[in-house]
Amino acid sequence: VQTLDFLNLAMSGEWQLLFSTNIGGPPRSNFRLRELYQQVEPNNLNGTIVNKATWDLAEDHDGKNPATSFDAFGTFSIKCTYSINQGARMSLDLDDHIINLKKGSVVPKDVERLVALLHRAIPTELFDPNDHIMDTTYLDGDLRIVRMAGPKFEGVRDIFIRRGSLEINPMS
Repeated sequence: VQTLDFLNLAMSGEWQLLFSTNIGGPPRSNFRLRELYQQVEPNNLNGTIVNKATWDLAEDHDGKNPATSFDAFGTFSIKCTYSINQGARMSLDLDDHIINLKKGSVVPKDVERLVALLHRAIPTELFDPNDHIMDTTYLDGDLRIVRMAGPKFEGVRDIFIRRGSLEINPMS
């Protein structure tokens, strides 16, 4: 990536997270993270990144046996702005966290518990990227590796694939 126009073209679009060196705790039987992707919208030296997680929650699950019925589901969006400095280095600032329930979902009784489950399931650098820097290496037009730098996530690596370039079904 040699020019700003080419960088903006390369990074724009939706990127599905394939791997992170910063995965949280063990999975929960009453909660599943279906998909996690980044939506990147460049605007010259600035832009927005929205990390979007699709999730399901078994609201009345006792935690002793695997959940068979998930009744709350939706998306969790982490909205950020970025600015580019030092070549292609992106400085991130967190703007907002937003929960959207899908049509037909029950409203979770304990929203703080839901946010805690999301926090545990989403790599921390994507949940709260405030005051951190991303260095990105493009392996080709559809695959990129992001190295985080900053006070909490120095050296964390995330691998993304351009959403739709390869069919990935985490539920099969």
